[in-house]
Amino acid sequence: MTYTTPIATGHEGSVRDQFRAYLQRLRGGEMGALPAMLALVVLGILFSSLSPYFLTTGNLANLFVQASALMVIAFALVFVLLLAEIDLSAGVTGGSGMAVFQVLNGNLGWNWIVSLILALGMGAFIGAFIGFFVSRIGVPSFVVTLGLFIALQGFMLLLLGDGGIFRLVQPELKSIMNNNMPIWAGWVMLAIAVFGSLSLSLADRRRRTKVGLPTRPFIMLLLKVGTIAVIGAVIVGLLSVNRGQGLLAVEGVPIVIPIVLLILVVGTFVLDRTLFGRYIYAVGGNPEAARRAGIKVAQIRLYAFIICSSLAVVSGLLQASRIGSIESTAGREIVLSGVAAAVVGGVSLFGGRGRLAYAAIGALVIAMIDNGLGLIGFPAAATFLITGGVLVAAATVDALSRRRSGVALT
Repeated sequence: MTYTTPIATGHEGSVRDQFRAYLQRLRGGEMGALPAMLALVVLGILFSSLSPYFLTTGNLANLFVQASALMVIAFALVFVLLLAEIDLSAGVTGGSGMAVFQVLNGNLGWNWIVSLILALGMGAFIGAFIGFFVSRIGVPSFVVTLGLFIALQGFMLLLLGDGGIFRLVQPELKSIMNNNMPIWAGWVMLAIAVFGSLSLSLADRRRRTKVGLPTRPFIMLLLKVGTIAVIGAVIVGLLSVNRGQGLLAVEGVPIVIPIVLLILVVGTFVLDRTLFGRYIYAVGGNPEAARRAGIKVAQIRLYAFIICSSLAVVSGLLQASRIGSIESTAGREIVLSGVAAAVVGGVSLFGGRGRLAYAAIGALVIAMIDNGLGLIGFPAAATFLITGGVLVAAATVDALSRRRSGVALT
């Protein structure tokens, strides 16, 4: 990309310069999450016009909760998709982690915190297993993870039995997806998010100015933080309204929302502001060039799969918390929806392009389709058909944008 002289010399470019540069990136095929954001707007208008219940506070809260487990597994998959890899076993990895949790906590009576830590360790072990075969042996990730997708289903059946369904009894874990924070806690969370965003933006601005790198106009920084504040205030305000139908008040931000936001913030920090994150993008963009630059490509792939499988167990926990049980068939379908969410959000299947925030937006699109079609009475078949069509369209946009930008599709 060619910058104008003010930016190249380390000074602020004007808002017009930034807008022109953004249009140039769009023309060059760097669409980012723009298609997914437009899809959110269109779907929101469509479903709100077709169903009077879509924009109710109760349904909005349900939509966020419904999308949370999908978001987390989409976050997990981003780490391997950025490397142009895939993990088809992520869903059943989450289910296997929760099966281990059930055996340790439910059957053997171990402390639930210890059991959960070991369940996450199970996820990390599976990720290391995949990463070893992919990075050291050279087996394609599609083959390794497809084999594990099948094998781990047998592993869950061994631990839980045929048709095994066990009730999740820990109130702390059940409350994650089914309870809400106090109203004041929602506003405190928003204040922390706004202050954190402003502090990080100012620190990044000072760092770039100190070393003579280009910075965006200060007004754009304020606009970014202001947008977060306004959208966050609207969401927290709506969720603070009593949405209960009976005598019992149901109000406040669902507990799962700050958990998902924390994963998003930490994961984004890792990818955007650490050497490991830069190496992931480098390996995904051109592994041979990354290897010649001294990057340990095999090690980066190994760590990415470990992170993916560990986050998959977190997603499995959220699914178990929502339905209140641990099942021997858990995780078979969500991984495909997770891939769809990441790709629809703008994460490239060809590696090197995408962010965790894109996956979050894509997960909202997928969840909104499922939620909205359910409200207007469409059968489940229509949800699968439309979601599949959206995924194919997103992958097509990705391929065309890369071709337009001159990146070879290999």
